[in-house]
Amino acid sequence: MRSNSRGLDTPKETRKRFLNRPRPNPDRFGSATENFARFMGTPQFLLYMTVFCIIWLCWNTFGPAGLRFDSAALGFTALTLMLSLQASYAAPLLLLAQNRQDDRDRVSLRQDRQRAERNLSDTEYLTREIAELRIALREVATRDYVRSELRSVLEELLETTDGQELTLHKRKPRKPPENTVAMPKVQPAGRKPVR
Repeated sequence: MRSNSRGLDTPKETRKRFLNRPRPNPDRFGSATENFARFMGTPQFLLYMTVFCIIWLCWNTFGPAGLRFDSAALGFTALTLMLSLQASYAAPLLLLAQNRQDDRDRVSLRQDRQRAERNLSDTEYLTREIAELRIALREVATRDYVRSELRSVLEELLETTDGQELTLHKRKPRKPPENTVAMPKVQPAGRKPVR
């Protein structure tokens, strides 16, 4: 009888495999490929590859005949295969590094957009607050208006009980600015209004 554990209704993860599937850490693998891709774009890499190829060619051309491993007569087939293998791995590594850079750029762009939206909302808030302050300042009494009110209160205080009045040098009362609201007259505490 056949076991049901190999059936189509069994999830793939629970099936036992002869060899475990390699699952590299994507972040670690991606950073390693980026480092290698960066190294491939440096002058040191080109210098090392040039020195390696020169040593290879010199050894297989001028070295002892019994120790040569790549034939010059066949056009250095092993070197050609090795360089093509290196190139076939370099292209996907460069694409992987570029994809990771695109992902970082996308995240950076999203953060910049969010920062710009926050700055815009903060600027709008500050603009509204400044407008409210300007409106509130229109209702504040001016210096001249407060002086004239204080002068009138002082004159009321200087009146004597027998009806005589001490007067100060009166200046011509100034008209309060149009954008101020008249403030109510306040009687000092504990005194009866004078009639």
